[in-house]
Amino acid sequence: MTELSVVNLAEKFGAFTGHWSPKVVGELNGQDVRLAKISGEFVWHAHEDADELFMVIRGTLRMGLHGGDKLVQEGELLIVPRGVEHKPIAETREVWMLLFEPSGTLNTGTAGGERTVAVLEKL
Repeated sequence: MTELSVVNLAEKFGAFTGHWSPKVVGELNGQDVRLAKISGEFVWHAHEDADELFMVIRGTLRMGLHGGDKLVQEGELLIVPRGVEHKPIAETREVWMLLFEPSGTLNTGTAGGERTVAVLEKL
């Protein structure tokens, strides 16, 4: 039988300080459960083959979208469908997010560049 583990989000968020570098805290059905801290603006990007779920644990996320930005408050989530170009923004303070996306999905999607994290750390 597989051992079941409880994940303490506060403990996991306390284990890292860097921004824009998602950490894997679980896996299910080919999906990663990732945690990320963000500050400032990311890059415009899309994920051609993957939907992406953003749940805000702390702070307020502004999701840049070409049809109009969406604000995501603590305790809320937003699902960005595959192929939709978006840009996460933490305007006033650091934002803590939980993300669901297929394992192997690059954080910068189609944009690539210096903020790409090719190998994600597991906490």
